[in-house]
Amino acid sequence: MPRYQRGIFVYNGNMQGEDLEQSLTVTLPVLAQEIKELTVIQTHSLGELRKVCYEYGPKVEVFVILGGDGTLHECINYLAPLESRPVLLLLPGGTCNDFSRVLGTPQNLQQAATQLLQGEEVKVDIGKADDRYFTNFWGIGLVTEASFNIDSEQKNRIGVLSYFISAIKTMNQTEPFSFTLRIDGETVNEEAVMVLVMNGRFIGTREVPLPDSQLQDGELDVLIVKNSNLTTFKELLTMNRPGADPSKFQELSHMQGQQVSIEVEAEKEVDMDGEIMGSTPARIEVLPNHFTFLCADPTVFHNVQGSISK
Repeated sequence: MPRYQRGIFVYNGNMQGEDLEQSLTVTLPVLAQEIKELTVIQTHSLGELRKVCYEYGPKVEVFVILGGDGTLHECINYLAPLESRPVLLLLPGGTCNDFSRVLGTPQNLQQAATQLLQGEEVKVDIGKADDRYFTNFWGIGLVTEASFNIDSEQKNRIGVLSYFISAIKTMNQTEPFSFTLRIDGETVNEEAVMVLVMNGRFIGTREVPLPDSQLQDGELDVLIVKNSNLTTFKELLTMNRPGADPSKFQELSHMQGQQVSIEVEAEKEVDMDGEIMGSTPARIEVLPNHFTFLCADPTVFHNVQGSISK
């Protein structure tokens, strides 16, 4: 018997022909076995995607998204305000697929579809920054400038390597900026090259080793990177190792909280989940257990994020 009675499967119709055909060939048969009534819709614009989310979001049990972090970001922004939200099934169809990695999803599409539909439904927190939502991160500084520096042709040609090339280029150009951050009533006045407010743990396929970070703890992780030098990266690599004391780090600061506001001396553009969206100042909050995702491997989820029954 199918696991779900009614579902929607949405994908980006602008994907490359052979890639798209292969993606549909390996996923649709698996989905059809577990979703009795499956509607398949390709979109070619944000307007079409918005219409699909608004029309089908309140009516289906499961909302299947074939796409990357940008597609997921748009979908959750259309679905988050709904009173009745479907279970989300995220198939990794982008360049980095960072949030699918947070959920422990295999990056092979056929394996992902099979294991997701056999996996557990888990409730997860998301972030809200002013009037927009994010699943993975909100950031200013180095992360935003690296996004601007990505060559779109290079991205299509070599994929995730383009992010690392852009980051290396950007590191040498980034200047520190002054900001005031308030987190649950505590005020921080600092200079930094990057401020990240994280709900997930991956950026550009790489895990940010934040200690005690959980996807269901009702808190956001704030990471302040003061300089882009060797000491910074040494500290970053040792943050969650046994015996490490982040309070003694010179170039990094890590905090957790539910409410965050940030003001910057000179206005900064914001990167949310890999998309340039808005600018500072910003007010950010966590929305606990706001979405339910299908998790392919509950064991990985437990090990990485803490108990899903929490």
